[in-house]
Amino acid sequence: MRKGFTLVELLIVLAVIAALMAVATPMAFNAVKQAKVSQVAQNLQNIKTAVENYVSTERDLPGSTSVLVSKGYISTIPSNYTLTSSAWNSGTAKIAVTYTGQDVDPSLVVKQYPEAVATNTNKDVCVESTVTKWW
Repeated sequence: MRKGFTLVELLIVLAVIAALMAVATPMAFNAVKQAKVSQVAQNLQNIKTAVENYVSTERDLPGSTSVLVSKGYISTIPSNYTLTSSAWNSGTAKIAVTYTGQDVDPSLVVKQYPEAVATNTNKDVCVESTVTKWW
């Protein structure tokens, strides 16, 4: 009697491994996609909070996201995030933090972070806030 595996046994093992991979691969891709959506939603919320803290403390609107980093309100700003703000009008101003990356589905971000809004152009995701002068 010989020791070892027959060709049929090896083919059966390979078929079982292939079937397991076919089941596991889509689940892994879905987990990665959901993690990216969660990261985008969390970054939008963190940048919005940093801007609100900046306005409350510095009593001015930030000109750009780099001001938030240089003054220590947030450690880093990931790429593909932009900040826009309107001028003060009757003691209030609107700020908008937008994610311009094309790698997430905006509807999934909105589902996870209801304050976010999916824009119609370029699949961007935006979160807006109105800040009020209290001073």
